[in-house]
Parts: sequence; C-alpha cells; structure tokens
Amino acid sequence: MNRQPIDVLFAISDTGGGHRSAAVAISAALEQLSGGEITWAIEDLLQATNVPGIRSAPGIYDQLSTRWLKLYNVSFQLTNSRSTVGFLSRIVYLIARQNLERLLVERHPRLVIVTHPLVHRLVCAARRRHNAFRVVTVVTDLVTLHAAWSYPSVDLALTPTDEAYHLMRKRGMKPSQLQRCGFPVHPKFAAENRDAPTARRDLGFDPDRFTVLLTAGGVGAGRLGQLVHSLEQQLPDKQLLVVTGKNRALYEDLRRGPRLPHTHVFGFVNNMEELMAASDVVVTKAGPGTLMEALVMRKPVIVTEAVGIQEHGNIDFVLNYELGFFCPTTERIVAAITSLEDPARYAATVERLKHAVPRDGAMQIARVIHQQLSLRPVR
Repeated sequence: MNRQPIDVLFAISDTGGGHRSAAVAISAALEQLSGGEITWAIEDLLQATNVPGIRSAPGIYDQLSTRWLKLYNVSFQLTNSRSTVGFLSRIVYLIARQNLERLLVERHPRLVIVTHPLVHRLVCAARRRHNAFRVVTVVTDLVTLHAAWSYPSVDLALTPTDEAYHLMRKRGMKPSQLQRCGFPVHPKFAAENRDAPTARRDLGFDPDRFTVLLTAGGVGAGRLGQLVHSLEQQLPDKQLLVVTGKNRALYEDLRRGPRLPHTHVFGFVNNMEELMAASDVVVTKAGPGTLMEALVMRKPVIVTEAVGIQEHGNIDFVLNYELGFFCPTTERIVAAITSLEDPARYAATVERLKHAVPRDGAMQIARVIHQQLSLRPVR
C-alpha cells in the first residue's frame, strides 16, 4: 500500500492501549494547535517489522498481562538494561530493515514521535540510511521506567513526571535532550465540564446515586470481575460503571451474570471522559493512562494493584502526592469508597487534585512538536 508523505509520524506498538491513546491524544491537540494544517499518521512499528513474534507483540502482551503476569515480569527484568535492549533491537532491525525503511520512505515524515520504548532504536537506525527527520520520544510511564526508554540518539525526550526526568538523566540522557511536559491525556477530558449528577442524567444513569467507575486498562487486566461481584455484595446501594476494555470474555461473563439494576457493564469505550464525568470516584489498576485521565478530571482514584513491574511506581506516585488510595483488598476498597461519601472528606480530596497534574499535557507536547517541526532535520 502506497502511503502519502506526512509532517508527523507517531511510531507506536499496540501493546496495551496506552501507547496508541497517547498518540491519539497528542494528534488531537496538534489538530487544535495547527488548525488541521499539520498532517500526521499512526503506525505500529513492531507489527510493521513483519518479524515472527515481534509482529504479534500486541496479542502476546495481552496474554502476558491477563494470564501470565509472572512471565511478563521476568521478561521485563531480563531485558531491563540498555545493552540488552540495544542488542535485541539490532537483531530485529537487521531482519526487518527493508520493511521499516520502506515504510519510512513512503511516509517521508519530517518528525517521528515515539510513544513506545522498544521502537525508537528501530526508527533511529532507519533514519541513518534514508531521508532525514527528527525523533522525539514521549515517555508514557510515570515512575518505573524500563531502561529501553533511555536512548541518547533521539533528539528530544519528553517526560511526564520529575521522577521520570531524573531517572532518564541518571541513565545517560543529557539535560539538553530532556524536557518535562504533562502526560498526554486527550484534550476532551479537560474539556468535559459537566458535574457528576448532570453527566449521569445525560447518560441515562441514576443522577442521585453515588457512582463508582471500575476499569482495568485497555486489555481488562487484573481482578476486575471478582471486584465487581464483591462490591455489588458489600455496597449494593452504589451505582457501578464497569469498563472491561478489550477483554471480551470478561465482558460476556459480567453481562451474563445476575447484575444489580444500577450496575452498568461496558466493553471498550470511546467516551471514557463522559463515564468519568458521571463518576464520583475511579477504581483502577495502576496503569498511567487511566490514572492521569482521572486526575485531569479531578476524580479521586483508588488503585487496586500494579499489573506488571512498570506500574509499581505509579502506586507510590499516587500516595506520595496524596492523590488517592492504594487498596489491594476488597475490604480496603470498600472502606475508601465509604470514606469518600463524607462530603468534607470528598471536597478536601478534590481540592488537592486541582493542582496535582497539568490538565493540558497533550497540548504542551503539541507545542513542542510544533517547535521541532521548525528545526532543521537531522542528517
């Protein structure tokens, strides 16, 4: 398939939903900033390699994160060094060079934005041989960064937290290559300004019932199904909005089972900002995307677990900045929800969230992209 030349190429991998979501969020901000004058596209670079195993990375990740988490954590630890990642990337590039270079020649981007740690080495290797372009990495983890994120051959790396910035510096990135920006949350989350009762009424939910949004990321990882059953039993008066993501089996299981009338089950959704607006509290695993979306909307978060080593630091991030609760057991989740029903406690928590994270992270990144497009490409 012949592809048209573009200004910006978002190089991602669909391992989980966060990397594409980041690219979509930035592209939406870029559209607003440029008035639609900047052309862009999103490509799954690992799939584009067409290398067996590598091209199937999204499906493999889904299996590891939902069924074989221990194996995923072992693979994270075994590859968590720049030398190991560099060696593996060179092998992949040698096998996939023609496919990757063909894609980049056809797209002919002026700037490549990388939102996945295993992609920028492949992109930088390809640009040495063909048309020049700049490469910017947008880090989509908050605290526990895999060593693959640190790669000095990129022109710039944007980090969402001070913790990520300092870790990248410690791993060899120069200050001139690093910039602290907000997390790439889609602008529609900050633009959603309805109060919870109004949003609930608009969506057909009970407007007066305390509402809890439960989610477990794009692939529906973790123990979401068990949690829904437990909360229905222990908090039967609460309204539950359950988002199972791409986990079709979990969706079908929850839809088949006897549910309370004010429990609403959804699969993969494109209106998460509306569901968050309708909620009083968000219960989620420690994935950075959902956490940041909730914090941008000033919703208290209850973190249930870290699915994968890379999410462990996110729990500390929430606790250190008093942005919510870490509740690894159902009893603690119930206690946290109950405590947030107190109006004074709830108001104090929301007040802390007002200055917790930037609401315009995607727009900050879009401004950087606009600046980078005006610079001379690397040759």
